[in-house]
Amino acid sequence: MQIIYEDNHLIAVNKECGEIVMIDQTGDAPLTDQVKAYIKEKYQKPGNVFLGLPHRIDRPTSGIVLMARTSKVLTRLNKMFQKKDQIKKIYWAVVDKMPVPSEGTLEHYITRSRDVNKSYAHTGEVEGSKYASLAYKTIAKSDRFFLLEIELHTGRHHQIRAQLAKIGLHIKGDLKYGFPRSNPDGGIHLHARTIEFLHPVRKEMLTITAEPPDDAVWKAFLTQI
Repeated sequence: MQIIYEDNHLIAVNKECGEIVMIDQTGDAPLTDQVKAYIKEKYQKPGNVFLGLPHRIDRPTSGIVLMARTSKVLTRLNKMFQKKDQIKKIYWAVVDKMPVPSEGTLEHYITRSRDVNKSYAHTGEVEGSKYASLAYKTIAKSDRFFLLEIELHTGRHHQIRAQLAKIGLHIKGDLKYGFPRSNPDGGIHLHARTIEFLHPVRKEMLTITAEPPDDAVWKAFLTQI
C-alpha cells in the first residue's frame, strides 16, 4: 500500500490495479481495511478507526483514492464531489487509436446495466440515463498506443471507459469495453493521475499526484513526458 498524502483530516492512497476500494461480493480484503489498520498502528488508536470514502475508482483502475479521517471532513468532501467545479480530477488512459480530433470534449448520456456491471454511452438522452462529460487531449504516442489526459466533469459509473468506447477507442487491457487482450495483471491502463481541490479544513489548494504502475508501457510514456 502506497500512501501519497496524509494529514489529520485526509489520507490518499495510490491504488494498485486489482485492489478493491471497499467490500464487495468477492469477499476480498478492501483497501479501506488496509488503511484503517495502518492508521490504527501508526497512531496507536484504540477501538474502531473512522475512515470515510467520498469516491471510488474501478477495481482494474490504478491511482488516487482519497479518504476522510473524520466525519466532518467526509461530509464536506461528499458535497465537493457532488459539484463538478470544486474538485479537479485528471486521469491518464492508454488507448489503441488516436482520437479525432486529438483533443476535445465528450458529452453523452450514460446508462448502467447492473447485471453485467457495464455502462453504455448514448448520443442522446434515453430512459434512465445520466448526463456525462469529460475533456481529453492526446499528450504522447508510441508505435502502438496513445496516451490521453482526461479531465472528468461528471462522475458516472465506468464513465471514461464507456465514453471512449463509444467513439471507437479502447483502453489497453479493458476486455469489457472492447480491447482484444487482457493485461497480465488483470488491470487496465487507466490511471487516476491527479486530484486538485480546496482542503476542506485548511482552505488551501491541494494537489495530489500518483505515479502510474511500474510497467513497460507506462514507463515508455513517462520518458516522453
